[in-house]
Amino acid sequence: MRRTRLGLLSLLALLTGAPSPAWAQAPAALKNQAKAAAAKAQAKTPGAPQAQEQISDVLKAPRPKGGEYFGLYLMDKKVGWFFTDLTALPGNKVQSINELIFKAQVGTRVSERVHREVRVYEAKPGGKLLSFTVTQKGDGGDNELVGTVTGDSLRVVRKRPGQPDEVLKPLPLPKETVEDADQARVALLRGQKVEGVALDGTDLEGYRTVTTVEAPEEQMLGGVKVKLSRVSTLSDKEKVPVAAFLTTDGKMVRVDFGQTMQARAESETVAKRLDLVEVFGLTRVVLPQPLPAKAREVPGQVKLVMKNLPEKFQQDTYRQKYHRLPDGRVEVTLMAAPPSPKGRLPRPVADPDKGENLKSTLAVEADAPAIKAQARSIIRDEKDAYTAARMLSAWVYSNLQKDYGASADRATDVLRQKKGDCTEHSLLTVAMLRASGIPARRVDGVIYMVNSDGVPALYWHEWVEAYVGEWTQLDPTFNQPVADATHFYVGYEGNAEITPLIGALQVTDVK
Repeated sequence: MRRTRLGLLSLLALLTGAPSPAWAQAPAALKNQAKAAAAKAQAKTPGAPQAQEQISDVLKAPRPKGGEYFGLYLMDKKVGWFFTDLTALPGNKVQSINELIFKAQVGTRVSERVHREVRVYEAKPGGKLLSFTVTQKGDGGDNELVGTVTGDSLRVVRKRPGQPDEVLKPLPLPKETVEDADQARVALLRGQKVEGVALDGTDLEGYRTVTTVEAPEEQMLGGVKVKLSRVSTLSDKEKVPVAAFLTTDGKMVRVDFGQTMQARAESETVAKRLDLVEVFGLTRVVLPQPLPAKAREVPGQVKLVMKNLPEKFQQDTYRQKYHRLPDGRVEVTLMAAPPSPKGRLPRPVADPDKGENLKSTLAVEADAPAIKAQARSIIRDEKDAYTAARMLSAWVYSNLQKDYGASADRATDVLRQKKGDCTEHSLLTVAMLRASGIPARRVDGVIYMVNSDGVPALYWHEWVEAYVGEWTQLDPTFNQPVADATHFYVGYEGNAEITPLIGALQVTDVK
């Protein structure tokens, strides 16, 4: 199934936390020049109070004028470009701009996504985030979030073409500061680790972000071996270290997002020159042989011997069991069975995760009147949670057009357009499950398919997990009330931790 978004929004969130990743471990003379330049800038406003003369380290750190362009590569294939810039504004303010463009072939369609963020901060040390605009276009739907700090809260307005503006519930004041706009350069200027909070532009939640200066490395650059400084940024949301490499004059030449994604410094013209990459074939996990028929049965099971599956993913669940082999590989047993009739509960069901799986969020709009009304019309007076979950999943399968070029990032948008791929099917199902008092979450992983080229493989996919007295998995894309044993789970709801598995995970045997 289509996974064009896998890692890209997560990638954007990471780069938003460090929009120009890192200034090199420059010699003391260069740092002194930066400090002298900052002092000179302050001297241009004689008579101003000392507090107004203070500016954040984010403005003292050298950076390329006019911003930076990067080509975006997935497994060494170019799939987009990225632009970032940070500048001073009149009135003692700072503006940060980040723009991501992604374009690739998904099946028979071309998927293109534009994500642009503009943030404004106070320019003083520890300056507050004052406002932001997050614009999304193309794949995922066109919409804009405009946030403004007013008094003791954050006011956010959501704008969509052809729809009335929607004022979201007031949010707490963001903890993000101006230094969080470019933690990497601030860390290198100070010569120490920097910690802060980044407000994510996709879910409007704040996540702790830490940037660390690491040991420099020697690499080939333009045919010449050079010493590059290295900075690593880690977000509590993404949990994928992002390593940035720079020359001693502060030019960032590369950013690595695990072993799969990479950004390379390029001129604007080169960065925007894209090849059309077919994502399905590029990211799939090819199998040595087809899966046996028992994998499709419910109850059913299958065993896969995997290579390059990190230990943190090897956690036994009610559907997956792991056995480590002497040669470093791991044997994974995938199982599928319906929930026990004795364990099933009536609605509403208490969430075992203290309400996290019943929340209404910016994407999973469980409290939206349209979502609630649609869910009620489907399940009516059905009390059994599992029966209701099956009814909702079946309705989504029957009423959403299978369209791999028409995605949406909000449940109400999916309900309105009634088309999309696995992510839209799962998003709408989870939203209606939560609206019906059934804890639910989206599951990321791979599913077995044999595509038109006849190659048996695992393709990236998303489906649903619901708590009906015990956890159970459903697949609304394929109308499976019990997701069969061809589903291999690796994470939840766009977890960026799974991104490094793309291109690395291998299946060496099928049993």
